[in-house]
Amino acid sequence: MKMEPVTLSTPRPVRRPTLVQGWHQLTFLHWPVEPERVAGLLPSGTRPDTLDGLTYVGLVPFLMRGVGLGPGPGLPYLGTFCETNVRLYSVDEQGRRGVVFRSLDAARLLPVLMGRLGVRLPYTWSSMRLRHDSNRITYTCRRGSPAGRGPTSRVVVRTGARIAEPTPLERFLTARWGLHVTWHGRTVHLPNEHAPWPLHRAELLDLDDDLIPAAGLPRMADPPVSVLYSPGVSVRFGTPSALTPRRR
Repeated sequence: MKMEPVTLSTPRPVRRPTLVQGWHQLTFLHWPVEPERVAGLLPSGTRPDTLDGLTYVGLVPFLMRGVGLGPGPGLPYLGTFCETNVRLYSVDEQGRRGVVFRSLDAARLLPVLMGRLGVRLPYTWSSMRLRHDSNRITYTCRRGSPAGRGPTSRVVVRTGARIAEPTPLERFLTARWGLHVTWHGRTVHLPNEHAPWPLHRAELLDLDDDLIPAAGLPRMADPPVSVLYSPGVSVRFGTPSALTPRRR
């Protein structure tokens, strides 16, 4: 199998967008794990994507803006909400690199329903908030209602200088041009494209997270090995393609 290279721009441009989104004020937190610890959590026809023998678990809180169908424009109110995802890194039998979402918490019910029913992504409606004060950002999440007892997450970072040249690890973790998901009994690859990430250094000031273990992953006892911030990008999704036959 020939692996596609890790590129700062998509190797597969989206010709006819099926969905548009804006990903803004993102923080990327990542921990290394042995591939065999997460291989069983990936869809059929994919395996953990690795760099120097390791794969990664990501916790990514951000602000979603302007979600819309087709070429857009996105919806200004219903399409704007806080989101936090727990993700893994995958590669399929055609060598396409992607992400696999173990969970996606979002603060707007309609997109949650659309994501669960339309794309079969593991969205959950949660109470969330993003607070941006100068160069300090606080993301909070409580799954379910504000008074609920579901998993919670709190991330506080201080943003820093722009990164002129991302490292190989930073490229590997952020330059992802599709996702893999199990959809109606088969594994599907959904491509996306956006401008190269404007990445910044970031310092983790506080982390208290239950979302990663709630997603079936080990609780991360050590600090993340990579903490990055981005003001964001505008994203276009293309047409999904099936990797595996439908299960009977």
